[in-house]
Amino acid sequence: MNKKLNIKALLIDLDGTLVNPTNALIEAATAGYIAIGADTFNAQIGIEIARRMEQRLPIHDLFSPEHQTPSKIKKFTNAYLDAYYVSTLTMAIPFPQVHETLETLSKNYPLALVTLRHTPKKQIIKELHQLKLLKYFTTVVTAKDVTKPKPNPEAIIKAAKQLGTPTKHCAIVGDSIVDIKAGKAAKTKTIAVLTGLYTKKELEKQKPNIIIENINQLPKILTP
Repeated sequence: MNKKLNIKALLIDLDGTLVNPTNALIEAATAGYIAIGADTFNAQIGIEIARRMEQRLPIHDLFSPEHQTPSKIKKFTNAYLDAYYVSTLTMAIPFPQVHETLETLSKNYPLALVTLRHTPKKQIIKELHQLKLLKYFTTVVTAKDVTKPKPNPEAIIKAAKQLGTPTKHCAIVGDSIVDIKAGKAAKTKTIAVLTGLYTKKELEKQKPNIIIENINQLPKILTP
């Protein structure tokens, strides 16, 4: 890993990048299935639902025919999201050594948390506080803080502005396709991590500047 990026600030995603959301996603999918009266549930389908919803792709084909109606899908989605936002407060767990990595990074760069969660900022701040991560971030931007969430660049641009750093001097760090798309649209550097819902092959197609195994490799690839 000889390649290094010269940046002045970091914009970091939450789910799949700093915390492992798998248990919360399965809990959310279970709640969704119960809400529509489905008898069977596959944990892997719960993960696929998250991938598709993040990219705003249809999910109806993942359900049996009697549960594919628009009303059932809407009911599932509402229950899924409500359960997910609640369960993350207790079920989202930081990846190993995240605290140490953020401690190192925050000494050299201002950090912003930019999340696709359509959640009030105060709830994200509460979660970060519980996880002992809040102190590392100068600002937090959620999907509720913008009119168009990722992959639209609005959240990235807003976070960079709040850090007082032009986007061209920032890097977005995330596990998903939408993180990379948003970063490219905002003219930031893009760093993909392999701790989320997407494979290396899927992320390579988006052509990020660098792909790393996990966020703990960040300090080695950055230079102020």
